[in-house]
Amino acid sequence: MIRLAFAQAAELRPHGVAAVAITPGFLRSEAVLDHFGVTEATWHDGVAQDPAFAHSESPAYLGRAVAALAADPQIMAKSGRALATWGLYQEYGFTDADGTRPDFAAHWAKSLEAEHGPLGDPL
Repeated sequence: MIRLAFAQAAELRPHGVAAVAITPGFLRSEAVLDHFGVTEATWHDGVAQDPAFAHSESPAYLGRAVAALAADPQIMAKSGRALATWGLYQEYGFTDADGTRPDFAAHWAKSLEAEHGPLGDPL
């Protein structure tokens, strides 16, 4: 997907159209909620199975990242890049549906990096 965004950005730039790839952190998708046996309303119950789930984000958070990018008059500066919700919320100031600002990269660095190595940066 990253290479596709990169290629599309090159083709679309002359037309003033941006293309980016966006990744969420630990996304509470329907499949993930099903895996934990919870719903969006009861998702906190999944934290007992995996403490990292406390740092997950709803699909609305990803949607708000997309909306912030779409409204950015300087979006062409980001065209061709891979971006992550944890960097975009810092730049644009949006929150998740519950008012939180999940930052999976910060959680990874604090709690998981020692065991699993660095998360890596979006391109």
